[in-house]
Amino acid sequence: MPADRFSTATRLKALGEQAAARVHRAKRRPRRNRLTGRAALLALVMCSLVVALAYPMRQYISQRSDIADQRRKAQDAAAALDRLRDEKARWQDSAYVRQQARRHLHYVMPGETGYVVQDGSGVRAAPKEAKAAQRPWYDKLWTDVDAADAADAAGPAAATIGR
Repeated sequence: MPADRFSTATRLKALGEQAAARVHRAKRRPRRNRLTGRAALLALVMCSLVVALAYPMRQYISQRSDIADQRRKAQDAAAALDRLRDEKARWQDSAYVRQQARRHLHYVMPGETGYVVQDGSGVRAAPKEAKAAQRPWYDKLWTDVDAADAADAAGPAAATIGR
């Protein structure tokens, strides 16, 4: 059996001395802050990047929303153009033109009799309203102008217009 160069006691003694030296060094050295220079520099660089990229990112997002709005407007304009083309094609048809003339201008074809209903409600107007309705519009206008002139001459308290 070969002889060990160091005995167990010598090995234990060396281990104890090493442990004591580590404890002694740890007591001597002040505890360092958790924030090292590298970490502070890294934090500074990250903050600088965030600040530097914030405005361009905001502009990018804003421009993307503007592009989406413009695309939506273009689609709406294309739909309106299609509707206008359809309407133009309808107006090219003479039957459609006749139909619109009959509906909106009350045109009648030769040989037909046209009827216009004045009041479709069937309710009779009160006598005072009936009398006022029979007067022409310009007569009502001059009556209101005369009443306003009389009220202005009487003072602001009597400035009511009667019909």
